[in-house]
Amino acid sequence: MIIDWGEVTALLDSLYTSSSRLEEIFPGRKFTLDGHLVGSVGEVVAAYMFELDLNPASTLGHDAIAQDGRRVEIKLTQGKSIAIRHEPDHMIALCRPKGGPVRVVYNGPGNDVWAAAGARSSNGQRPISIAKLVMIDGAVSPDKRLPLIRHAPI
Repeated sequence: MIIDWGEVTALLDSLYTSSSRLEEIFPGRKFTLDGHLVGSVGEVVAAYMFELDLNPASTLGHDAIAQDGRRVEIKLTQGKSIAIRHEPDHMIALCRPKGGPVRVVYNGPGNDVWAAAGARSSNGQRPISIAKLVMIDGAVSPDKRLPLIRHAPI
């Protein structure tokens, strides 16, 4: 299947514009794009960038399998942190602020992220900031990273 990433970018920008406008209309209310929408966007973008084979949606454990067989957890945020429920084998964390573009903030072993994440919250997730992910990412050796095949399309 051929993907028109220009159209995908335009559609996402439209969602961000709608979100911002709703926040203007209803001051004090947040209309952030999160949950399944952002998660699915992150998964398809990471699959494109790293040539990952995506697991079926809502598969427990990991989102994708790398070409070398590593199981990969994928996270995308437009904010300042992500949250994880389990220790992943490998993690790709992406950030796309409003207006883009997507950037990789972490590409490496999941145990490093798990060890640095905060305490489990009431919803079972452990938070970790983007700033901390970037710091940890700086210490990941090249042989522990998944190779970037293509730059972010959005």
